[in-house]
This record gives sequence, structure tokens and C-alpha cells, in this order.
Amino acid sequence: MKIHHVGYLVKKFERAINEFEALGYNVTSEKIYDDYRKIDLIFLEKDGYTVELVSPTQKDSVVYDLLKKLGNSAYHICYEVSDIDASVSDLTSKGYVCFDEPHEAVAFSKRRVVFLIHPYLGMIELLETVSDNK
Repeated sequence: MKIHHVGYLVKKFERAINEFEALGYNVTSEKIYDDYRKIDLIFLEKDGYTVELVSPTQKDSVVYDLLKKLGNSAYHICYEVSDIDASVSDLTSKGYVCFDEPHEAVAFSKRRVVFLIHPYLGMIELLETVSDNK
């Protein structure tokens, strides 16, 4: 598993982008709307590290309540994996719990992602790597 990005919840999307840019981050994507998760997101990079800003657009967004609970904060690390199904099987056998089945993500050109949580680690995301066969 290779780290792909850190997900960061924000309430004020545009203001958060401006503050990350003031810290030296560069925006590396367009603003993306994910209608499955009901979020706006954008990617920024600094010194080889990628941050994904995530902001709910509706009260029934998957992260709305989480943002209310945690406030603006980092909330997951995303790992790239070559076989998402095998990785989910392995991690669930080690005590991780899936939030949902792997699902295509608009932010990653329809590559599948899945979120898992562990009681001692918190939330992680798995991102399927690009395959030559797909």
C-alpha cells in the first residue's frame, strides 16, 4: 500500500483553498463535485504531499455529520492498492470495518474507492491503482 493523499474536511471550501495556498500548496485539480457522496473536493500539493479538501454540499452528505463532530481537520489517509477486493478482505480480517462496498469515484476517473475504519487507527480510504487491463 502506497500513500496517495490525506483527506481534510473543511466547512468553508474556498477559504480553505486560499489558506492552503498561503501555506505554499498548489491546486492540482479542478473543483470536483461527487454526487454519490454529495461533496465538493479539490486536490492540492506541496513538497510531494497531496491533500484532498472535502466539503459537504448537503445535509445528507456522507461527511456532513463528521464535519459537525470534528470540525475542519484531517480525517483519513488514502492508500493506493493493486487489488482493492483482496485488500478489503485482508483488512476486515484484521478488525477494519467497511462503510460501503467499493464504488467508482468521479475524482479518480472512475477508479474504485472504499472507506474503512479501525478502532485504534480511525478512517482510511483505499484507491484502486490503474490497471493496464481496464
